[in-house]
Amino acid sequence: MESEQLYQRGYCRNSYNSIASASSDEELLDGAGVIMDFHTTEDDNLLDGDATSPGSNYAMSNGGGAASSSTHLLDFLEEPIPGVGTYDDFHTIDWVREKCKDRERHRKINSKKKESAWEFTKSLYDAWSGWLVVTLTGLASGALAGLIDIAADWMNDLKEGVCLSAMWFNHEQCCWTSNETTFAERDKCPQWKSWAELILGQAEGPGSYIMNYFMYIYWALSFAFLAVCLVKVFAPYACGSGIPEIKTILSGFIIRGYLGKWTLMIKTITLVLAVASGLSLGKEGPLVHVACCCGNIFSYLFPKYSKNEAKKREVLSAASAAGVSVAFGAPIGGVLFSLEEVSYYFPLKTLWRSFFAALVAAFVLRSINPFGNSRLVLFYVEYHTPWYLFELIPFILLGVFGGLWGAFFIRANIAWCRRRKSTRFGKYPVLEVILVAAITAIVAFPNPYTRQNTSELIKELFTDCGPLETSQLCKYRSQMNGSKAFTDDPNQPAEPGVYSAMWQLCLALIFKIIMTIFTFGLKVPSGLFIPSMAIGAIAGRIVGIAVEQLAYYHHDWFLFKEWCEVGADCITPGLYAMVGAAACLGGVTRMTVSLVVIVFELTGGLEYIVPLMAAVMTSKWVGDAFGREGIYEAHIRLNGYPFLDAKEEFTHTTLAREVMRPRRNDPPLAVLTQDDLTVEELQSVINETSYNGFPVIVSKESQRLVGFALRRDITIAIENARRKQEGILLNSRVYFTQHAPSLPADSPRPLKLRSILDMSPFTVTDHTPMEIVVDIFRKLGLRQCLVTHNGIVLGIITKKNILEHLEELKQHTEPLVTSPTPLHTKLKVRFLYPVLIESSTKGSDLISDHTIGSGHPYFTVVKSKCSQGKTADSVAEKSSFVPFCNIGH
Repeated sequence: MESEQLYQRGYCRNSYNSIASASSDEELLDGAGVIMDFHTTEDDNLLDGDATSPGSNYAMSNGGGAASSSTHLLDFLEEPIPGVGTYDDFHTIDWVREKCKDRERHRKINSKKKESAWEFTKSLYDAWSGWLVVTLTGLASGALAGLIDIAADWMNDLKEGVCLSAMWFNHEQCCWTSNETTFAERDKCPQWKSWAELILGQAEGPGSYIMNYFMYIYWALSFAFLAVCLVKVFAPYACGSGIPEIKTILSGFIIRGYLGKWTLMIKTITLVLAVASGLSLGKEGPLVHVACCCGNIFSYLFPKYSKNEAKKREVLSAASAAGVSVAFGAPIGGVLFSLEEVSYYFPLKTLWRSFFAALVAAFVLRSINPFGNSRLVLFYVEYHTPWYLFELIPFILLGVFGGLWGAFFIRANIAWCRRRKSTRFGKYPVLEVILVAAITAIVAFPNPYTRQNTSELIKELFTDCGPLETSQLCKYRSQMNGSKAFTDDPNQPAEPGVYSAMWQLCLALIFKIIMTIFTFGLKVPSGLFIPSMAIGAIAGRIVGIAVEQLAYYHHDWFLFKEWCEVGADCITPGLYAMVGAAACLGGVTRMTVSLVVIVFELTGGLEYIVPLMAAVMTSKWVGDAFGREGIYEAHIRLNGYPFLDAKEEFTHTTLAREVMRPRRNDPPLAVLTQDDLTVEELQSVINETSYNGFPVIVSKESQRLVGFALRRDITIAIENARRKQEGILLNSRVYFTQHAPSLPADSPRPLKLRSILDMSPFTVTDHTPMEIVVDIFRKLGLRQCLVTHNGIVLGIITKKNILEHLEELKQHTEPLVTSPTPLHTKLKVRFLYPVLIESSTKGSDLISDHTIGSGHPYFTVVKSKCSQGKTADSVAEKSSFVPFCNIGH
């Protein structure tokens, strides 16, 4: 049952039970064990006391080594401890610490590069490793994208027939070398056989239609079933678009395995199957996930990135740009997409490397030429007719439609996904995929515009009519003899084929709208770019034909009379389809600049930027009127990911003391003292609680803040000391100071944990405005912030607390939950540096509220038990929890 619940929440790992669990190179964020040594000399006299006082002599030996005084203790913990400084699954990284680690590594390399030729070579390798990893990422992304495009086209045509001369050819490739077809019927060649011809021996008639119908449904269901089974069994993280999770990962969150080798392999295979099944989804979004998997895997080849989580995210930002580059054939648009939509931290050098990765990926895909048209995408088009000023009116109307569609889709899809999570229906993902695929195939086959591949549909809608086009949408062209708007005979109507095609397009529009709502979020790889563009392209083409016919029959109206000349090309319906596609995609994702550039690179025309900008901005404004969240932000919030959106404004006047935990009447805050704990007492705190971090104070009397120690680091340090250092007993004194405290001569060896103590935790005063605190969290990527008053720690503010506070302010209500929530319903996600964090046996981390004070009304010093004699479990049972993902740290 637990695995099924985790599967429904999008997670594939069982639970996190071991702090020092091993990880492989396929796991997402397995940083190396690097110690942050915050040794200082200025505060030693203040905090350490008299280290040389009488009675402090203590003889130490390490496997028979010589003895020394307490001021020269042999402390092996001064050496890096493997595992310290790394992060558990579903935790948030410490951006500040990671940047400090990288600066220290860079200083060490620069200081050694003049010592020898080898050190100089190592410095060059380190300097160029960034370019090497993005080059490998671009090469792999382009190659995989080409493979996916070729395989998806072949399997999509397999639903309709097979090429007898070469089984690996799709329909178009099969007829390339045929000399027995005319140009008008170039898709009908003897080498290509439909399933009815192969099985029944006839190509026409009711029996043939029924057989082709049956085989279409059979192959669609087979592909969908195989895709969802592979995802469920081998890589649950391979489902969905991947962009919401990548946005969360790039913000600093850890989801191990999400960008691993198994996820990459299964997502590549199932993406082909899902697209070929005919479901209303696209491969463009998942291609970003595939590219990020490549970037994560290659980053493990370079210690500069494998041992630093912040640096690794620079590679992932470049990889996301490469993914969009191969998805749309838009390298510049990919860079802007990474900057605008997914990246949390985007320095200038990442911009250059993202551009280079996108360039390499596009070059590889162009070399593969998967579509045989020397283009990077199937629906590349070029227009040669200018647009006129009066056309801004229908362009803006298309923008309004795109905004309304985006707002409607986000609300409907989120409501359905929420219902899927909260009902029994969500427990049967295979059945849901089969059901949706069956309905899609049954309804899609009779309509030629829904039967064909969505990319081919967009290509047909984008393409301008000409003498070589045989589409039903262009039937009236031959009657007009190439004149789109006028002929000598103004009463000549368009052929009935055009009106029949428009009715079919209207039905296809309704079908796409409904099925896309239920398809996005299935347990198969599913992108949203192509379905949204298809909906907008259909609406745009309908509007374009309507405006064209209006101009044809009413050419003397002042709108058309001023701009259109008789016999000249005036209206381009394909341009309306392109504008509509951009508007609908903008309404769903709320992208602006990157979207315009992507569509511009698709068309290759500068003069259409103004219509695109007008439609996209209108779409965003209309969509924002109903809600500022795009579809990816909405899914991040639905899944409870700890993502602090930089676009969200904080306008309320609250102070840090109003948001910090603990609050008044809450259980007191748990802290550690710097030099009077024993190993047994410290282990009792670790074993009896699941607090992931503890403020360290000077003493019970002083209560001055010394630093912050992580539960994970403490546990690893104790285990490592017992394994490698003799004399560490349960009654050994633990100290976080520079020098050992005064101990009797017969005392066991003390354990120094100074090297794992963060001596510079970020602090604010209790009167700091929350708008400043929120801004600090966003710009510095903090995991937690301690609240102090005159140097005395009062509480803690974490990203989870901020998310709760923002949600409360948004709803203008009391706190979200006033009664405990069952432990088994919590998401398997951790909180960042919580002082008192309760963990259920299901692997969830639940946060209890606290207050502070020993001598201070809110303060309690914790040694072996929770405050007021309560164990962690008793505190957890009486705490109030909030249905947010509890953020890891």
